[in-house]
Amino acid sequence: MAKQIDDEYYQLMRQIQAADFVLVELTLYLDTHPDDENALQQFKQYSDFSRKIKQEFEQKYGPLLQFGVSNNPGPRWDWGSGPWPWQV
Repeated sequence: MAKQIDDEYYQLMRQIQAADFVLVELTLYLDTHPDDENALQQFKQYSDFSRKIKQEFEQKYGPLLQFGVSNNPGPRWDWGSGPWPWQV
């Protein structure tokens, strides 16, 4: 059974994508500037935000990943209940 998709679903998904984009860019920057304390602080800030927003998304809409760091917040395995993030 598919979960209800609403405006908040898309808002959270955009926040996740934006935060993860920033993390990729900061990772690339920190690879060449490992002593930049400001960039390191930003990385920590966005990493915490990304983790928080993903947890909120998963509590409301189900897991983002089939395996790894995603926790299945429901009382049953619901990975297949979609829609999956790449289907919207």
